[in-house]
Amino acid sequence: MDEFYTRTLIPPAVARELELGRALGVDLPDIGALPWVKIQAPEGLDKVPTVANLGAGEKEVLALGLQVPNVVVILDERLGRLQAEVLKLPFTGTLGILLRAKVEGRISRIGPVLEQLDQLKFRLSSKTRTAVLKLAGEGAA
Repeated sequence: MDEFYTRTLIPPAVARELELGRALGVDLPDIGALPWVKIQAPEGLDKVPTVANLGAGEKEVLALGLQVPNVVVILDERLGRLQAEVLKLPFTGTLGILLRAKVEGRISRIGPVLEQLDQLKFRLSSKTRTAVLKLAGEGAA
């Protein structure tokens, strides 16, 4: 991601989620070892509407999005993305980043990356998977 964005900010709640996953044996990056990632606590959590089932990580990402000018927030959860729309924050997700990487020639195929995400229990419906592969030119026309 350091090739796509000038800086990558991760709120503490997301860092904790990643560390918890690593502690459980999930093959996730060590955020502390990535020089292009900065953990930054958001200010103004009260500016993000309280919504049932919106996780702490998503809420902190949205708060950072409101706080930092000219950002694109990265959200995969549907509820977080809906809140980003309400707050008029530009957003993308893991699949959007993968499609961009494919278009820019940074990866040759998305299919194998989706297989890796499956191993990590990344939730992806078969309909969305088919659509992403088609957009990447790897699915049936």
